[in-house]
Amino acid sequence: MPSPKQRRNSSRSGSISGAAVNGKFEFATVTRYRVSECPSRRRGSSCTHVSSVAQTEDFSVSLNQSIFVITFRLFLAIDLWLSKRLGVCACEDSSWGSIRPLVRLVELSGHAIPWFIGTFYCLLRSETVTEQEMMLNLVLALLLDLALVRITKTLFHRRRPVQNRSDMFSTFFEERYSFPSGHATRAAMCARFLAAQLVGTAPMRALVLAWAAMVGLSRLLLARHYVTDVSFGLAMGYCQYSLVERLWVSWACLQDLLLLLLGEGQAVV
Repeated sequence: MPSPKQRRNSSRSGSISGAAVNGKFEFATVTRYRVSECPSRRRGSSCTHVSSVAQTEDFSVSLNQSIFVITFRLFLAIDLWLSKRLGVCACEDSSWGSIRPLVRLVELSGHAIPWFIGTFYCLLRSETVTEQEMMLNLVLALLLDLALVRITKTLFHRRRPVQNRSDMFSTFFEERYSFPSGHATRAAMCARFLAAQLVGTAPMRALVLAWAAMVGLSRLLLARHYVTDVSFGLAMGYCQYSLVERLWVSWACLQDLLLLLLGEGQAVV
């Protein structure tokens, strides 16, 4: 008869296992919680997102499949396992739950709404044409980032991790999909933008890049995204700035465009 300690250990598990059975290699990650023993329910925490039903992601592959399929499934399993291990601030009862408010503050610094508000404010307060041009292109870069991330998420339809709590800062649309991380793309793009346009010293550039990395890490600690979501998001945001440079809108070009639109409007009238 199992001891009480063994019963408690058997009610919770998160592991990756592999075994060859009848020509198939089964690779699965399993997370199980029993409702009566979930820490969040015992202490009345708001962390009630954990399902009482065993949640299993099966990545079993047949040995007669291509090496690409086997490698890809193994890569996804490792990604899932590592993401679960890093989600130490998913709720207040997590192992690092005490620093969750601080991590959420870092997360908020990479959100779209504060960046749009701050950029528009700087645009209105700008005193020189150079500053106005810079802030205008930052607004366009943020809009480009939102569009590209939304298109990519719609194409992949990857669900968020099961540990994620739906308590993110409100957005213009429902954030159901996970790949890529919009916070990561925005942080990487803005960091490169600031490093190229505003920051003039090497220590400040390092600080800006460190901030972008911390925003990406916050998404993992809060179990918002998988590791691949954040990694791809950082790379995507870094490359987005190259597109922003190519599409850079000068202040003179904007004035010509406005004059053209006003001229057409007066001709119509």
